[in-house]
Amino acid sequence: MSALLRLRGITKVYPAVVASDRIDLDIQPGEIHAILGENGAGKSTLMKLIYGVSQPDEGEIQWQGQTVHIKSPAQARQLGIGMVFQHFSLFESLTVAQNISLAVKGSIRQLSARVEETGARFGLPIKADTVVHSLSVGERQRVEIIRCILQNPKLLIMDEPTSVLPPQGVQQLFETLRRLRDEGCSILYISHKLEEIRQLCDKATVLRAGRVVASTDPASHSNESLANLMIGRAIEPPPHAPANAGDANRLLIQSLDHVPTDPFGTVLKGISLRVSPGEIVGIAGVSGNGQNELMRLVSGEELHSIHHAGELRIDDTRVDRLDPLQRRAKGLGFVPEERLGRGAVPELSLSLNGLLTAYRHGLTRLGMIRFGAARKFARQCISNHDVRCGGEQSLAGSLSGGNLQKFIVGREIALQPSLLVLSQPTWGMDVGAASNIRRALLQLRDSGAAVLVVSEELEELFEISDRLYVMFDGHLSPSLTTRDTSTTQIGRWMSGEFLQETITGASDH
Repeated sequence: MSALLRLRGITKVYPAVVASDRIDLDIQPGEIHAILGENGAGKSTLMKLIYGVSQPDEGEIQWQGQTVHIKSPAQARQLGIGMVFQHFSLFESLTVAQNISLAVKGSIRQLSARVEETGARFGLPIKADTVVHSLSVGERQRVEIIRCILQNPKLLIMDEPTSVLPPQGVQQLFETLRRLRDEGCSILYISHKLEEIRQLCDKATVLRAGRVVASTDPASHSNESLANLMIGRAIEPPPHAPANAGDANRLLIQSLDHVPTDPFGTVLKGISLRVSPGEIVGIAGVSGNGQNELMRLVSGEELHSIHHAGELRIDDTRVDRLDPLQRRAKGLGFVPEERLGRGAVPELSLSLNGLLTAYRHGLTRLGMIRFGAARKFARQCISNHDVRCGGEQSLAGSLSGGNLQKFIVGREIALQPSLLVLSQPTWGMDVGAASNIRRALLQLRDSGAAVLVVSEELEELFEISDRLYVMFDGHLSPSLTTRDTSTTQIGRWMSGEFLQETITGASDH
């Protein structure tokens, strides 16, 4: 069978790195093909070359047996190639349906119906009339996936598609992808969840430092052997000793009601939560159930109205009306789920991005920037967390998603906060990088800090959390001791079951 897509000798060189180094790759019709590799291995660059975002410096691309020069995403879509980017390409001031109309023919009314029908069928529920700026990262990914599906592609490139789904929704998506495969659609599947790769994909190509190092049947491997192929060494899970938390509250939220200023946001109802020094507390839940609104309240980006019930405290101080800088002065560190825009400024260097939150830590003097100190701080973050880049002067927007995330998390950990709040801390990271970040969070916990983690990765929450909450429709569940619960119970609660249950002895507010 002739390949649907064939790459021969594909090379792409940037000033600081060879991103693609003489890559050969064949994608067959009706095949689910995984691309594996560490952050910075060249996966995103290769996908951009296939989709026409960038052009190769050398090599040949054949599509259905014909040599092609894909000069733009529009040309790629005309050929039948669809892609869901790691960093989304949506207009924030437009609705979901309006965004999709830019790539899919049809009236807004027709598209709205198709969007919601397709979302329901794929386990990706979304309201077509919602303005994109009010959506969480997970919800925006749903829009990208639906937009691609509606274009009926011959090749669908999917980047971390299950990060928006609860455990019970993953199998539904897999069934749909298998149906697409059986109908002749090929799928390029990028994921750091090795169990998914082994379960779903027919073939896997492994990249390391821009080169193909292996091509294999993933079902014939264990998770450990696939990880070895990716990074060249075994991954040991971080040791997770029991927490040594006291009765004091570093972060305390009591009976909090909140109506967000965004009309499409999720209303928070009776939220009660506590995090003590020396423990990691996790919040599980499907994206869009109020996590984003809660994080904005904790960070100070949105203030709690005095007209609504409840209060928020750091240590013994009410911080409801304090802005983000005032909360940071009280020991708060914060990692938002959006890397570009909230976590980092893409047009600035890593050195200046470090300055954004670390300027009080010796990087300024008498109101003037100490550029040498700023560069040194950025180099330390790069070194401590193995950020693959061209140095501290690299622009944040030039890094792969996983490497930028490593820098942002590393920047906040380096500030040694007494309370660190993170949203999706290892989203898009390879298994080695994610393990290193989780190890660093446990070390921060053991130093006496309080850590609050919002994540859609249940494996991550069970690996590092001492206690767990679940969010559903603006409600927060009672807390559970992680060692005494299971992914099955958390999965049920992610569908709202805790609202109907009577929990005896599980509440630990």
